[in-house]
Amino acid sequence: MPRISLSAAAAAIASRDKVMAALMQRTGPFRLPKPATDHFAALAESILYQQLAGAAAAAIHGRFVALFNGDLSPKAVLALRPAKLRAVGLSGNKTASIRVEHLNKLSDEEIVARLSVVRGIGRWTAEMFLIFQLRRLDVWPVSDYGVRKGYSLAYGLRDLLTPKQLHVEGDRFRPHRTVAAWCCWQAVHEARRTGQ
Repeated sequence: MPRISLSAAAAAIASRDKVMAALMQRTGPFRLPKPATDHFAALAESILYQQLAGAAAAAIHGRFVALFNGDLSPKAVLALRPAKLRAVGLSGNKTASIRVEHLNKLSDEEIVARLSVVRGIGRWTAEMFLIFQLRRLDVWPVSDYGVRKGYSLAYGLRDLLTPKQLHVEGDRFRPHRTVAAWCCWQAVHEARRTGQ
Protein backbone atom coordinates (compact mmCIF):
# COMPACT_ATOMS: atom_id res chain seq x y z
CA MET A 1 0.00 0.00 0.00
CA PRO A 2 1.51 3.39 -0.97
CA ARG A 3 2.31 5.78 1.85
CA ILE A 4 -0.21 8.62 2.13
CA SER A 5 0.83 12.20 2.86
CA LEU A 6 -0.15 13.99 6.07
CA SER A 7 -2.32 16.43 4.11
CA ALA A 8 -4.11 13.62 2.26
CA ALA A 9 -4.81 11.82 5.55
CA ALA A 10 -6.18 15.05 7.05
CA ALA A 11 -8.34 15.67 3.98
CA ALA A 12 -9.76 12.14 4.24
CA ILE A 13 -10.77 12.69 7.89
CA ALA A 14 -12.17 16.18 7.17
CA SER A 15 -14.30 14.82 4.33
CA ARG A 16 -15.78 12.15 6.61
CA ASP A 17 -16.35 14.09 9.81
CA LYS A 18 -17.61 17.67 10.04
CA VAL A 19 -16.48 18.08 13.68
CA MET A 20 -12.90 17.16 12.79
CA ALA A 21 -13.09 19.34 9.67
CA ALA A 22 -14.21 22.33 11.75
CA LEU A 23 -11.42 21.74 14.28
CA MET A 24 -8.78 21.68 11.55
CA GLN A 25 -10.32 24.81 10.05
CA ARG A 26 -10.00 26.64 13.39
CA THR A 27 -6.68 25.28 14.64
CA GLY A 28 -4.69 24.90 11.44
CA PRO A 29 -3.58 22.02 9.25
CA PHE A 30 -2.63 18.62 10.61
CA ARG A 31 1.09 18.45 11.24
CA LEU A 32 3.55 16.30 13.12
CA PRO A 33 6.94 17.55 14.25
CA LYS A 34 9.98 16.27 12.40
CA PRO A 35 11.08 13.04 14.10
CA ALA A 36 14.42 12.57 15.77
CA THR A 37 16.86 10.98 13.37
CA ASP A 38 17.52 8.02 15.63
CA HIS A 39 14.75 5.77 16.93
CA PHE A 40 16.75 4.68 19.96
CA ALA A 41 17.45 8.28 20.98
CA ALA A 42 13.74 9.08 20.69
CA LEU A 43 12.79 6.12 22.89
CA ALA A 44 15.44 7.04 25.44
CA GLU A 45 14.07 10.59 25.58
CA SER A 46 10.51 9.30 26.04
CA ILE A 47 11.61 7.12 28.94
CA LEU A 48 13.55 9.93 30.60
CA TYR A 49 10.65 12.39 30.35
CA GLN A 50 8.07 10.01 31.88
CA GLN A 51 6.56 11.30 35.12
CA LEU A 52 8.94 14.28 35.41
CA ALA A 53 8.37 18.01 35.10
CA GLY A 54 9.76 19.48 31.87
CA ALA A 55 12.76 21.32 33.37
CA ALA A 56 13.88 18.39 35.53
CA ALA A 57 13.47 15.94 32.64
CA ALA A 58 15.39 18.25 30.28
CA ALA A 59 18.27 18.56 32.76
CA ILE A 60 18.52 14.79 33.26
CA HIS A 61 18.20 14.18 29.51
CA GLY A 62 20.99 16.69 28.82
CA ARG A 63 23.34 15.01 31.32
CA PHE A 64 22.44 11.58 29.90
CA VAL A 65 23.16 12.59 26.29
CA ALA A 66 26.44 14.24 27.35
CA LEU A 67 27.69 10.84 28.59
CA PHE A 68 27.97 9.65 24.99
CA ASN A 69 29.75 12.53 23.23
CA GLY A 70 27.35 12.36 20.29
CA ASP A 71 27.42 8.57 20.03
CA LEU A 72 24.17 7.60 21.76
CA SER A 73 23.34 4.04 20.75
CA PRO A 74 22.04 0.88 22.41
CA LYS A 75 25.57 -0.53 22.36
CA ALA A 76 27.00 2.59 24.04
CA VAL A 77 24.30 2.50 26.74
CA LEU A 78 24.87 -1.19 27.41
CA ALA A 79 28.62 -0.53 27.74
CA LEU A 80 28.05 1.90 30.62
CA ARG A 81 27.76 0.69 34.19
CA PRO A 82 24.25 1.29 35.59
CA ALA A 83 25.85 3.37 38.38
CA LYS A 84 27.05 5.88 35.78
CA LEU A 85 23.48 6.29 34.48
CA ARG A 86 22.20 6.66 38.03
CA ALA A 87 24.83 9.35 38.66
CA VAL A 88 23.32 11.62 35.97
CA GLY A 89 19.87 11.37 37.55
CA LEU A 90 18.20 8.27 36.11
CA SER A 91 16.14 6.28 38.61
CA GLY A 92 16.77 2.57 38.98
CA ASN A 93 13.69 1.78 36.86
CA LYS A 94 14.69 4.23 34.12
CA THR A 95 18.22 2.85 34.11
CA ALA A 96 16.83 -0.65 33.54
CA SER A 97 14.42 0.60 30.86
CA ILE A 98 16.97 2.57 28.88
CA ARG A 99 19.16 -0.47 28.36
CA VAL A 100 17.08 -1.79 25.44
CA GLU A 101 18.04 -2.97 21.97
CA HIS A 102 17.24 -1.08 18.76
CA LEU A 103 13.90 -1.90 17.06
CA ASN A 104 13.53 -2.97 13.47
CA LYS A 105 10.58 -1.81 11.38
CA LEU A 106 7.54 -3.74 12.54
CA SER A 107 3.78 -3.30 12.39
CA ASP A 108 2.20 -0.88 14.87
CA GLU A 109 0.90 -3.66 17.13
CA GLU A 110 4.21 -5.56 16.99
CA ILE A 111 6.04 -2.41 18.10
CA VAL A 112 3.57 -1.79 20.93
CA ALA A 113 3.86 -5.42 22.05
CA ARG A 114 7.68 -5.44 21.95
CA LEU A 115 8.11 -2.09 23.63
CA SER A 116 5.50 -2.75 26.30
CA VAL A 117 7.48 -5.68 27.71
CA VAL A 118 10.38 -3.35 28.48
CA ARG A 119 10.14 -2.06 32.02
CA GLY A 120 9.22 1.64 31.94
CA ILE A 121 7.66 1.55 28.47
CA GLY A 122 3.92 1.08 28.41
CA ARG A 123 1.36 1.20 25.64
CA TRP A 124 1.11 5.02 25.83
CA THR A 125 4.87 5.52 25.31
CA ALA A 126 4.85 3.02 22.45
CA GLU A 127 1.92 4.83 20.80
CA MET A 128 3.62 8.23 21.13
CA PHE A 129 6.72 6.67 19.55
CA LEU A 130 4.60 5.39 16.65
CA ILE A 131 3.00 8.81 16.11
CA PHE A 132 5.87 11.23 16.66
CA GLN A 133 8.93 9.17 15.70
CA LEU A 134 7.68 6.70 13.09
CA ARG A 135 4.88 9.04 11.90
CA ARG A 136 2.37 6.22 11.66
CA LEU A 137 -1.06 7.53 10.63
CA ASP A 138 -3.41 4.95 12.15
CA VAL A 139 -2.66 5.19 15.88
CA TRP A 140 -5.55 5.84 18.29
CA PRO A 141 -4.17 6.30 21.85
CA VAL A 142 -7.43 5.79 23.77
CA SER A 143 -5.79 5.90 27.21
CA ASP A 144 -4.30 9.34 26.54
CA TYR A 145 -6.13 11.89 28.71
CA GLY A 146 -5.72 14.64 26.09
CA VAL A 147 -7.36 12.50 23.41
CA ARG A 148 -10.21 11.54 25.75
CA LYS A 149 -10.73 15.14 26.92
CA GLY A 150 -10.41 16.59 23.43
CA TYR A 151 -12.89 14.13 21.99
CA SER A 152 -15.43 15.13 24.66
CA LEU A 153 -14.81 18.82 24.02
CA ALA A 154 -15.02 18.47 20.24
CA TYR A 155 -18.29 16.52 20.29
CA GLY A 156 -19.87 18.40 23.20
CA LEU A 157 -19.99 15.41 25.53
CA ARG A 158 -20.54 16.04 29.20
CA ASP A 159 -18.36 13.17 30.41
CA LEU A 160 -15.14 11.62 29.17
CA LEU A 161 -15.56 8.37 27.30
CA THR A 162 -13.81 5.35 28.73
CA PRO A 163 -10.87 4.05 26.69
CA LYS A 164 -13.06 1.13 25.59
CA GLN A 165 -15.83 3.47 24.39
CA LEU A 166 -13.30 5.72 22.66
CA HIS A 167 -11.76 2.71 20.94
CA VAL A 168 -15.11 1.97 19.29
CA GLU A 169 -15.56 5.63 18.28
CA GLY A 170 -12.15 5.59 16.63
CA ASP A 171 -13.07 2.86 14.18
CA ARG A 172 -14.73 5.37 11.85
CA PHE A 173 -11.42 7.25 11.46
CA ARG A 174 -9.45 4.23 10.17
CA PRO A 175 -6.91 4.22 8.54
CA HIS A 176 -6.06 7.78 9.68
CA ARG A 177 -6.79 7.70 13.41
CA THR A 178 -3.61 9.66 14.19
CA VAL A 179 -5.24 12.67 12.50
CA ALA A 180 -8.28 12.31 14.77
CA ALA A 181 -6.04 12.02 17.85
CA TRP A 182 -4.18 15.17 16.78
CA CYS A 183 -7.51 16.98 16.37
CA CYS A 184 -8.50 15.92 19.89
CA TRP A 185 -5.27 17.39 21.26
CA GLN A 186 -5.99 20.58 19.32
CA ALA A 187 -9.46 20.77 20.92
CA VAL A 188 -7.80 20.76 24.36
CA HIS A 189 -5.33 23.51 23.32
CA GLU A 190 -8.18 25.55 21.86
CA ALA A 191 -10.21 25.22 25.08
CA ARG A 192 -7.22 26.42 27.11
CA ARG A 193 -6.70 29.42 24.84
CA THR A 194 -10.35 30.42 24.98
CA GLY A 195 -10.77 29.65 28.68
CA GLN A 196 -13.46 26.99 28.24
